[in-house]
Amino acid sequence: MSDLPLDHPDAAKLEGMTHENQYNFRLAENYAFRSEKGLSKRVVEQISYMKNEPEWMLKFRLKALEIAEKKGRPKWGPSTVDTLNFDEIYFYIRPQDRQGTTDNWEEIPEEVRKTYQRLGVPEAEQRILAGVGAQYESEMVYHSLKEEWTRQGVIFLDTDTGLKEYPEIFKEHFATVVPPEDNYFAAVNSAVWSGGSFVYVPEGVEIEVPLQAYFLINAQSAGQFERTLIIGEKGSKFHYIEGCTAPAYTTDAFHSGVIEIIVKEGSRARYTTIQNWSHNVFNLVTQRAMVYKNASMGWLDGNLGSKTTMKYPSCYLMEEGARGEVLSIAFASDGQWQDAGAKMVHVAPNTSSSVVSKSISKGSGRSSYRGLVQIHEGAYNARSNVECDALLLDEHAKTDTYPYIEINEKTAHVGHEATVSKLNDEQIFYLMSRGIPEDEAAALIVRGFLEPVAKELPLEYAVELNRLIELEMEGSVG
Repeated sequence: MSDLPLDHPDAAKLEGMTHENQYNFRLAENYAFRSEKGLSKRVVEQISYMKNEPEWMLKFRLKALEIAEKKGRPKWGPSTVDTLNFDEIYFYIRPQDRQGTTDNWEEIPEEVRKTYQRLGVPEAEQRILAGVGAQYESEMVYHSLKEEWTRQGVIFLDTDTGLKEYPEIFKEHFATVVPPEDNYFAAVNSAVWSGGSFVYVPEGVEIEVPLQAYFLINAQSAGQFERTLIIGEKGSKFHYIEGCTAPAYTTDAFHSGVIEIIVKEGSRARYTTIQNWSHNVFNLVTQRAMVYKNASMGWLDGNLGSKTTMKYPSCYLMEEGARGEVLSIAFASDGQWQDAGAKMVHVAPNTSSSVVSKSISKGSGRSSYRGLVQIHEGAYNARSNVECDALLLDEHAKTDTYPYIEINEKTAHVGHEATVSKLNDEQIFYLMSRGIPEDEAAALIVRGFLEPVAKELPLEYAVELNRLIELEMEGSVG
């Protein structure tokens, strides 16, 4: 794939790109503002000043920076994280002079608009989505919600605008699910956060089609630190989908988002993410939902890109009858370390949770399942079941499992099952004997392995996942 800028005479040749190189592009770096490299008090103050934030948010950011400096990086997890050099990262990049987002595609800078058109965002919005947000570098550049949902009181904005236009709702819930003290990367995000989605679904409103946000890192050595806050009032229903990508560079990039979801009584929420970062991106994310009486929260988590991923979607089941589910896919190809999993914390009686994790490792790739099931005292009749299955595509691939189970209630019912298997030569031979080429046979087996998770995706995204898996499978056999 060529690295030509869009205004190059030969750039038109890129318009006919195949799916294989669809994500391997980059734009000329022409930004309104880029901070100095490194994480410092000066950078934090600059971010807050340029966003014209209230005084309480600046204080919050500076306190979070202090917390991060005291905590230091975690001593556990992938050792590759130690190679991430903050002094080489731009923690804030503003792509355009205009403040805030727009709901008009034509107002987005042309080169950015063309990028999202290549990714199919406008088309998807018209066909299957209730609303769309698009983030480019550190800022959301586009946000739109269909009028039928606006009339019902649904709010779907970028987080910066949510802070300004709905200060009471925002301040009441912000950082209550994931406070800066929670972990090192949450503290870093809290200090430098920018962009993300602010979603509010009123009581009893059921959004029948998904909301989606798409996150793109284009610049070399860039950091992206979106902060997404989603609130589902009593009896609401919604599905939020996140997509991510970045062009390939030789220098590292850093993505560290924080996702906070509040699922109130009787609500049903689902959060789906298919992350296809390039292999120079450190993807270190905190995702958590607070789930209340008779409510349910489902995470569908797909990790196919990045250099290193640390991501453990979690549900805190706070009141009786709350339910949580995590369906997770991780594909670690050459040079990747996917450290993914789930956390289920049962605080109240008669709560239930389920985790299904599928991981695939190829070549020098390494996948890890890291999970926590915690049953608090008094969480009578809590039920939890975990299944983590790993598939190794060759003799060099690696996989690990780190399950933590803490039970402080005698009436709890907890199950854990784990399997590790290799790509089966007999199965491939059988399929080849039926006329299926070897590479297609291997891909078919992998799709079958992932099917329990993939079948829960909306059709368009299941097709996209299968295509990405096929690309990752290239060269795995033969």
